[in-house]
Amino acid sequence: MTGHGTRTGAAPDLDPAEIADWLARHPDFLDRRPELLQVLTPVGSRRGEGVLDFQRFVAGRLQDDLARLRRGHEEFVSASRAGASAQGRVHATVLALLAARSLEHCVEVATVDLALHLEADAVVLGFEAGAQALLAGPAVGDPALFDAAAPLVRSQALLRLPAGALLPAGLLALGARDPARFQPGAASDALIFLAQALALVLAGWLGR
Repeated sequence: MTGHGTRTGAAPDLDPAEIADWLARHPDFLDRRPELLQVLTPVGSRRGEGVLDFQRFVAGRLQDDLARLRRGHEEFVSASRAGASAQGRVHATVLALLAARSLEHCVEVATVDLALHLEADAVVLGFEAGAQALLAGPAVGDPALFDAAAPLVRSQALLRLPAGALLPAGLLALGARDPARFQPGAASDALIFLAQALALVLAGWLGR
C-alpha cells in the first residue's frame, strides 16, 4: 500500500543546479563549515577560463590556519618570556631585601632599588590600618598616592602588605610611565610574593 507520509532512510534528490545556485548565494558557506573541505574532492590540475582552482582555495585556508597558529604560538612565547623576566626581577629584589643591613637600608631597597629592578618610575610605601589594595593595569597616577610623580604614571600595581603582630597593614604602590609595564596576568603572582616578602622582612627588623 502506498502512503503519502515522509519517506525515511532515503536521501532526498538534490538538483545540482539548485545546489550551485544556493552556494552562489552563500559564498561564506565553506568558511562556516570548514570541515567539509576534508571530504570534498578538489578539481584536477586542468584549468580553463572560468574554472576555479579548488586546490588553491584549500591550500589558502590551510595557510591561514597555520598563520593563526603561529601568531598564537608567538604570543604565548612572548607572554611566557615576559612572565619569566618579571619573576627574575622580583627574585632579585627579594634577595636584596634579605641582604639589607638595617631597617633603614631595607626601606631604601624597598623604594630606590625596587624601582630599578622593576623598571618603575614611582614607588610609594605606606602603612595604614585596614589598607586594601588590588593589582591594576593601565591607570592615571593619583596625586594623593604618587604626589609629584603622578603625572608620569600610566600604569600601576597596588600591592597590599599583610598586617602582622608588629606591622600594620600597608600598601606598596608601583607606578610606571609605560602603560604596559604593570598588567594583570602571570606577573601578578610574582608581585604579590614580593609584597608578602617585604612585609616579613620589615616585621623581622621591627622585632629586633
